[in-house]
Amino acid sequence: MLKLRHALIAVVGMGIVLAWGARTTADAPTAPPATQPAAMQPADVAAPKLSPNGRMDAHFQKMHESFLLRRTQSPIGVLFLGDSITEGWSGRGKRVWDMYYSNLDAANFGIGGDKTQHVLWRIENGELDGISPKVVVLLIGTNNIGYPAEDILKADELIVQRIHEKLPNSKLLILGIFPRGDNPKAPSVAEMRAKIKTVNKGLATLDDGNMTRFLDIGSKFLNDDGSLPRPIMPDFLHPSPAGYLIWADAMAPLLDETLR
Repeated sequence: MLKLRHALIAVVGMGIVLAWGARTTADAPTAPPATQPAAMQPADVAAPKLSPNGRMDAHFQKMHESFLLRRTQSPIGVLFLGDSITEGWSGRGKRVWDMYYSNLDAANFGIGGDKTQHVLWRIENGELDGISPKVVVLLIGTNNIGYPAEDILKADELIVQRIHEKLPNSKLLILGIFPRGDNPKAPSVAEMRAKIKTVNKGLATLDDGNMTRFLDIGSKFLNDDGSLPRPIMPDFLHPSPAGYLIWADAMAPLLDETLR
């Protein structure tokens, strides 16, 4: 049944691709993060993303500045916060975004390659100041996959705390880290999947049924055997247009509930 569902969604997704046209920079698949982060920068200590020359990464800086500007342009009803998977709503997911979120005053604060420490830095440097969205949708942690699960969870918990401190009237919808890797029987993929499961299990305990909700839609992307279909995640990490359709559809009931 899952394979049939994925096949149907892939057909819809192909139509979205043809209608949307050429891919944007945010679409381009990036290499999975190294299994050992450089210098093991603490996952729960705010830090900007740096380029190899030690300066702030140009794309990171450009996106951060654009988010600071976006805060002043119009009200934000729903805020998406995360890494390249979230940034992809402006690329591969753009047509689905327009279908689902164009009437919600939604804003996309995703930056490719971001880790938990980078999102913490962005929060501490103004991105949530002066706004009051009804809901924040948070998806972060896959780029920290080389860290111990407890470090990723600790950092995510701190991000949740900081969001509530900055936005006390906003509800938070935490998404479980998406599955990644093609073959779940491959040792490296099995290790990643197990770590993701551990982190998501910890994130689920943050759900208080009110201001903080948790949703794990990972199974929606998978075949019956646990593999990730290429039509859904072409590089086994970033969703295709069909993958973004799965995301939006799976999240819709809980998002609607939190918006009431």
